[in-house]
Amino acid sequence: AAPRVLNVNVGVLGHIDSGKTALARALSTTGSTAAFDRAPQSRARGITLDLGFSCLRTALPPQLGPGPGELQFTLVDCPGHASLIRTIIGGAQIIDLMMLVIDVTKGMQTQSAECLVIGQIACQKMVVVLNKIDLLPEGKRQSAIEKMTKKMQKTLENTKFCGCPIVAVAAKPGGPEAPESENPLGVSELIEVLKSQAYLPSRDPLGHFLMAVDHCFSIKGQGTVMTGTILSGSVSLGDNVEIPALKVTKKVKSMQMFHTPVTYAMQGDRVGICVTQFDPKLLERGLICTPESLHTIHAAIISLKKIQYFRGALQTKAKFHITVGHETVMGRVMFFSPAPADFNEEIQENVFDFEKDYLYQEEYLSKDSNSSEENKENDQAEVQLPRQQWALLEFEKPVTCPKLCLVIGSKLDTDIHANTCRLAFHGVLLQGMEDKNYTETFLPKLKVYKLKHKEGQVERVMDDYSVIGRSLFKKETNIQIFVGLKVQLSTGEDGIIDGGFGQSGKFKIRIPDGLKPDTKVLLTVASKKKSKAGKGDTTKEDESSKNDSAQPVTVSLLFKRYVFDTQKKMIQS
Repeated sequence: AAPRVLNVNVGVLGHIDSGKTALARALSTTGSTAAFDRAPQSRARGITLDLGFSCLRTALPPQLGPGPGELQFTLVDCPGHASLIRTIIGGAQIIDLMMLVIDVTKGMQTQSAECLVIGQIACQKMVVVLNKIDLLPEGKRQSAIEKMTKKMQKTLENTKFCGCPIVAVAAKPGGPEAPESENPLGVSELIEVLKSQAYLPSRDPLGHFLMAVDHCFSIKGQGTVMTGTILSGSVSLGDNVEIPALKVTKKVKSMQMFHTPVTYAMQGDRVGICVTQFDPKLLERGLICTPESLHTIHAAIISLKKIQYFRGALQTKAKFHITVGHETVMGRVMFFSPAPADFNEEIQENVFDFEKDYLYQEEYLSKDSNSSEENKENDQAEVQLPRQQWALLEFEKPVTCPKLCLVIGSKLDTDIHANTCRLAFHGVLLQGMEDKNYTETFLPKLKVYKLKHKEGQVERVMDDYSVIGRSLFKKETNIQIFVGLKVQLSTGEDGIIDGGFGQSGKFKIRIPDGLKPDTKVLLTVASKKKSKAGKGDTTKEDESSKNDSAQPVTVSLLFKRYVFDTQKKMIQS
């Protein structure tokens, strides 16, 4: 049998111009088809525009099992600049190990921070590479490297990559113009570190086949080859695969992994799949899958977490760039949380319960959100935060993606040179809505409610069991729909709205248990003062001061209303 080859995908991420491509080139032995800035616009600008792939083979280290075998690192060179953060997110879903490349003369930059965020969401292990050490003067080189290493350790302290290896290299001493004869510094040490960090990624051949295609080209007399990385499931010769974006199904005619024909490939493998009668121009990059395993959705419910480096609140109704699976589209969000009584309840992962009630939120609740003004005054530092929060995403155009997939929300229109993180939240897609008319067919099932609180005043007493209220409704309000709702007086009595009174929005309140004597006194005093003032006995100034001393009795009406209830029913517990 051929010696086994274990493939580990290493994402090479970093700020623009930190030297990622040069590093990948220095590490690499076998170039894969997509490798090294193949786009003409990329060569001209000297910037990586696509996920470049190349690979490096070395003997299998002992921690990965006995026997002869090779460890293959597939280097996924991810672009570092703004318009293509989408590509990074696409690559991040298949990365086992991340190499964060830092220009040792500059340290952390905007995109290095974003790469760190993506790494924390999508990957388990990281190695930091301090590149361009040839730019440091020989005498001070060691101390500068140590200083930057300490700085990086500090930055990583509160992330899941705390304590990860930090290696100093010069991938291309003398810069891009230098002759090829210049040997890179530190690269062989870096390869040893990569080997020490390699682990058997958990791969699962079960589940639907899904592959991220990054290149598509035709070979004369053979057909069209799609190369990419298998995100889930497996594929065999002769299988049917669907190109969901085009709604086309094709049969797998042949397959190759790094120039070797194979009959089977599974999750995590990089593979070229050959099909016939398909124009490669139709699919430069995208997804292919088991027929009908992806859904195309117009809206979705996701569970989510805010990204701590994102400055500013996440507001309901705001628009974000939403990356779902491998597509990025604009979408609008609405945040909601459990009902307050369920804030601490354990929530099942990866499922959404339509039976429960949820509370509408104007913004995502976080330690710094200013949802409740009164809490600030009461110095209640402890704002209660729910264990889990959700959002309804409504996309500007439909997206095709797997059923449970990673979702990232970002503000990509922020200026790339502004030193802020543009990634706002990340989450998991729990429920997609495939029906174009989801607002009618689906949303009414989503029980998100708002709490409404209206306040008015008692105008006067009618008899022991009823009073007239005002200022709770506008005069054009149809009071009929409020009849039968419970209200409470500030003096403690419970009342029920009985109906309108006159034309100006006043209304009658029935007090089933009768008014308390004190309340009657209060209200009689208040209305006497009014009538006296009306007779012109007192001057205007007196009237206002006296009126303040008689506390008006207020009426409060509390009810909840479901956001997607077509009948707008008011519900009281």
